Amino acid sequence: MSPDRIPRDADNDYTRAAAQRRREFIEQRCGVSLEHTAQYSFDPAILPGNIENFTGVVQLPLGFAGPLRVNGEHAQGDFYVPMTTTEGTLIASYSRGMGITREAGGITTTVVDDAMQRSPVFVFEDARGARDFGDWVTANFEAIRAAAEATTRSGRLRDIEQYAASRMRYLRFNFTTGDAAGQNMTGKATYAACQWIRQHYPGTISHWFLSGNMDTDKKHSQLNTLRSRGKRVIAEVTLPRQLVEQRLRTTPEAMYAARKTSQLGGLMAGAVHNGVHPANGIAAVFIATGQDEANVAESHASLVFAEVTPAGDYYYSVTLPSLIVATYGGGTGLATQKECLQVMDCYGKGKAKKLAEIIAATVLCGEISLGAAVVSEEWVSSHDELGRNRP
Repeated sequence: MSPDRIPRDADNDYTRAAAQRRREFIEQRCGVSLEHTAQYSFDPAILPGNIENFTGVVQLPLGFAGPLRVNGEHAQGDFYVPMTTTEGTLIASYSRGMGITREAGGITTTVVDDAMQRSPVFVFEDARGARDFGDWVTANFEAIRAAAEATTRSGRLRDIEQYAASRMRYLRFNFTTGDAAGQNMTGKATYAACQWIRQHYPGTISHWFLSGNMDTDKKHSQLNTLRSRGKRVIAEVTLPRQLVEQRLRTTPEAMYAARKTSQLGGLMAGAVHNGVHPANGIAAVFIATGQDEANVAESHASLVFAEVTPAGDYYYSVTLPSLIVATYGGGTGLATQKECLQVMDCYGKGKAKKLAEIIAATVLCGEISLGAAVVSEEWVSSHDELGRNRP
C-alpha cells in the first residue's frame, strides 16, 4: 500500500478497528486530534451502502420543534419535529410558527403528485428519425414498462414524457417509488428499459446516454417545478386576524404587503422561487432523518401564495413541487436517523407521504415566522439574542 493511501481492510472494512486505523493515519499526517470524531454509539457494520472509508462521526446539534399540528391525509395530529442545525434562532422560529398555526387549528396538507425520474436521450441521423423513434416508444409503452418494472418490487413506471431537439429524443421516465427516494431504483429500471428498446427498435439508433439531464438530478429546474419530482405537496393555513396581531405583533395587511414587495425584489434578482427560506427547515429535517442532503437543491423550491381573506384573516400556502424524501432505505436506517423518524412515526414502509406532509407543514411555519419577524422588525434582535456564538 502506498504510504499516503488511506488504509482499507479488504476483508471487512466496516469495523471499529478499521475506523481507528484511518483516524490514526489522518492524525499522523495532518497533525490534529480526532478525539471527538471517534465517539459514536452504533456498530459500523450497519454502514455498507452508506459510506466508504468510515472513520468516525461529525456530531451536529439536534433539537425538536413543536408540537406541530397537521391535518393531512397521511399525517394527522401533533408532531415533534427533529431538526439538526448550527444556526441559532432557527428552531425557536419554527417553533413559534408551529405554535401560532396550532392555535389556528393546524395546517392542512395535501400530496397532489408523486414521481421520480430518469431521462435518457437517444440520438439519430436526423430529426425525422428521432420523431419516428418517439412514435415507436409511444406504441410500445406497455412492453417498455414491463422491462423496467422487472427490476424492482416497488417501482412502477407511470408514463414517459418526450422532448424533441435537433436529432435527439429526450425521454423522461416517471416512476412511483413507494417509500424510497428512488433515484437508484429509477436508474436501474430505466437502464433495463433502454436495453429492451435497443434490442427491439427496428430503426437505427446512433447512440444513447442513460441520462440526458432532463431529470435535473440534484439540481433545481423549472421543469421539475412544473411537472414535479418526488412528492408535490401543499401546506395551507388561515390565521385569524387576532392571532396575527397578538402573537406575531403585526397585521394580515402588513404581512401581505411585505410578501408582494419581496416577490418583486426576488423577480428583479432572478430568484428561482418565491419562498422565504424553505431550505433552512428542509435541510435541518433532512440531516436529522437520514435523507440525501443533496436533494435539498431540488426540494427547497417553493411556490408561496398568500392573501387577506374577506373576513380580514390571513391565508397562507406553500407548495413544494419537488420534495424528495424516504422513510425506507438509504440513510433512514442509521441509528440516530432511525430514532428521529420513529419520533414522528415515519420510519419504514408506508410512511413517505406522511413525512412529506410533516416537512411541508414545517416549512410553512418557518415561512410565516420569519416573514412576521421581518415585518415587525424583530429579525435582528432575535438573532442577536439567540444566534450569537462567538468567542
